[in-house]
Amino acid sequence: MICAQSLLDWWWSRYDCSVPRTDLDDVDRRILELLVEDGRRSASDAGRAVGLSPAAAKRRIDRLEQIGVIRGYRAVLDHARLGSQIEAFVELRFAGRTQVDDIEAVAAGMAEVVEAFTTAGDPDALVRVRATDLDHLKRVVDRIRRSGKVTGTKTLIVLGSAALPR
Repeated sequence: MICAQSLLDWWWSRYDCSVPRTDLDDVDRRILELLVEDGRRSASDAGRAVGLSPAAAKRRIDRLEQIGVIRGYRAVLDHARLGSQIEAFVELRFAGRTQVDDIEAVAAGMAEVVEAFTTAGDPDALVRVRATDLDHLKRVVDRIRRSGKVTGTKTLIVLGSAALPR
């Protein structure tokens, strides 16, 4: 039987729980909101919106990037125009002793996978995929199932989505 202390020691060694919370003021938070709305917003525009000079706003944005609060910027694509008409979430279930790294590896390297999440509870993972049509989606799910580690799947096809305010 594993004692509680050794289990806790294993957990702390496996997961980095020492990430410090970053103290942000109201101006930092407003700049982040503006950048979430439009990642291409200029420092000058952000500064005007929060009452800072362009240089002061740029310094704050640079600091937020440096400390890792802003991890990157991305383009939002219209996948339907790119030919990926179908979006779906695939729930994945694994045998009880499957390691988290093995779960993450199942969807790695698949071009159709947009995001993959390991979860606590049922299901063990949730994978967001894009496919050109239902036949393509079927092939993607079959490929995931053939990994040899997946014991069950459930596919949820997205009918619509809406961007909600953050």
